[in-house]
Formats: sequence, structure tokens, C-alpha cells
Amino acid sequence: MRPTRVVDHRADRAWAQNAVRLIEADARRSADTHLLRVPLPAWSRWSGPDGDAGVDLYLKDESTHPTGSLKHRLARSLFLYAICNGWVTEGTPVIEASSGSTAVSEAYFAELIGVPFIAVMTSSTSPAKTALIERHGGRCHFVEHPGEVYTEALRLEAELGGHFIDQFTMAERATDWRGNNNIAESIFAQMADEEHPIPTWIVVGAGTGGTSATLGRYVRYRRHDTWLAVVDPENSVFLPAYETADGALTGEVGSRIEGIGRPRVEPSFISQVIDRMIGVPDEASIATTHRVSEMLGRRVGGSTGTNMWGAFSLVAEMVADRRAGSIVTLLCDPGDRYANTYFDEKWIGAQSFDLDPANAILDEFLATGRWTA
Repeated sequence: MRPTRVVDHRADRAWAQNAVRLIEADARRSADTHLLRVPLPAWSRWSGPDGDAGVDLYLKDESTHPTGSLKHRLARSLFLYAICNGWVTEGTPVIEASSGSTAVSEAYFAELIGVPFIAVMTSSTSPAKTALIERHGGRCHFVEHPGEVYTEALRLEAELGGHFIDQFTMAERATDWRGNNNIAESIFAQMADEEHPIPTWIVVGAGTGGTSATLGRYVRYRRHDTWLAVVDPENSVFLPAYETADGALTGEVGSRIEGIGRPRVEPSFISQVIDRMIGVPDEASIATTHRVSEMLGRRVGGSTGTNMWGAFSLVAEMVADRRAGSIVTLLCDPGDRYANTYFDEKWIGAQSFDLDPANAILDEFLATGRWTA
């Protein structure tokens, strides 16, 4: 009789348990992000048959995470998912196709658990972004064309015996959408004592699609009377794919609003949980970024401007219908990351943007509550 063969990997479990402990301990050290109430003019309130009524607008401030953006939640979930699946073990190089906030947050978690991190990005990526990744011990690997980042990440995975963490595929499955301190559960817990605790609308953008999938699933699971609106910038195919139900659509040009919009329909984009999509011109996104920065007294990023353009349109719609309620959207990251783009007059001019028409719409809205876009 042949001898019994035993292959034992129990030693790997100790490393994985410690890695999860480190990530969970980090989460406990970080307080939940703030929910800010955005002051609206007097026209947002009116007298109804049951007394005073109105519309309230809130910003979930994700810029207060340790790595400064909404992507901190995603990176934490992606790492926990990869570790608990056994894909990332001691010394496993982690590879991502990203030059943005997700890569910054993933570099942070890779450093926390002591594994190498490589971000595959185009050579045109700004030095400011690569510096944020390198600050956390990550390495930046450059390609010439945006379409090469996926294939190069897969090549590095095979060459290095690493793990391509793949935010665009794994975002919707790595997050526990039923609860477990996800962004949806956090929003509803923080809204509990507000005048309208169940939001009429939640407004988000889509990059991977993971946040919109989590929110859309959660409100259905909890049976909340909340609609989910997803805003989409120019050059993104999410809106046309939603409109035509064609998930094979692709585009040739990338979004100029960083963090949202994609030239292809990513696997994590679950269109069926979205109740409305709103296309937002880039000039409107940038004009609103400036306006919201003035309102808050600090700079916000371009995706926050896109979110707020959509939220303002819904505020106006609810006021016009005399429908009292609340709207929640996201402050995704701080605007200091975009000093050389959205807040640079030379960059705005180089894009041939004319912000005056969008500013006129914002002026009319803030003065009267009417939406003329």
C-alpha cells in the first residue's frame, strides 16, 4: 500500500490571523467619518398642513479616513477578502491597476500587514500621486497606455507569484453589503435622530461600482424607502450602459473627474440596484467643486462636485414637488490633491472649459431653489 500523503498549510493560518487582527485594530482606532449637514437657503423650508417642512442635505465626509478618501473602506475590504480567501499570505506581493486613491489606500494596508505593494499606472501619472503611494512603501510600475494596466498587472502577478487584488472586479463582492460597518449601515445609523432619518435619495458616483452596489443592495435588504441615484461624468460608459442595458459598451477616452467614470462597464457595476442615473458635464462637476469648497471653507475633490451637482438637482426637484425629506451624498476626498488640476486656472483653460454656464445654474439654484439645467 502506498503511504498516505499529507500536505499541511496550518502554519499559514497564524500569519493570516495576525494580518486580520492588524487591519481590524486599525479600523477600531479610526472613528467613523462625519456626517455633515449642508446649510440650504430659506427656500428649502415651507409651511405645510402638518407644520414646518423642508428638505435637508447631508455630506458623508469620507476624507477623514487615515488615507484621506472613500477608497480607504474599499481597500480594507479588498485586503480582508484576499487574506481570508488565502490569496494573500506572508510575503505575497499585492498588485493593483490604479494610480488614484485606491492605490494610496492599498499601499497603506500592505504596509500595515508587511507585504510588498505594486501599483501599475500610466507614465503620465502626476508625481504627487506617486509620492502618496511611495510614502506608504508602495512601488509604482509604469506603462505607456491606460489599456495596458490590466494586462501588465496580470503579468506581474504571474511573474512575481503575487496577487492582483483587482478593485474593478472585487469591489462589489469584497464588501458585506448587509452590514458589518459598511458605508450604508454607517449612513443610516448617523441619520437615526435627524428630522428625516430615512433618506429620500442617496447620491454617489461610480468608479469600480462597489459603493453603489453596496448602497443599492443594503436599502433593498433593509426595505428602506430610499432611492439610489448614481451620477456619471463625461466620457464614462456607465450611464449609456444603464440606459441601453448594454454591458459590453466601451469608450476611447477616460474620465477627467478622477475616481469616477470608466471607459468600460466594470464587473463590480451592478446597474440593477440603481434607481436613477444622472449625467454630469465636466464643467458642472468642476464649477460645483469650487462652489462646495467655498460653502464648506475647505477644498473638496472633483467627484464630490459631481455628487453635489446631482444632489442639488434632486433638492430642487423635491422642493418644487413640496416633498419633505433628506438627501445624503459623499465627500469623497480632499481637494488639496487636485491643486494642479481642478483648482488650477491654467489647467482649466487648457481643457477649454467654460464654467460660466454651470455657475449661472448654481447661482439660480442657491438664490431661488430652481434648477435650470
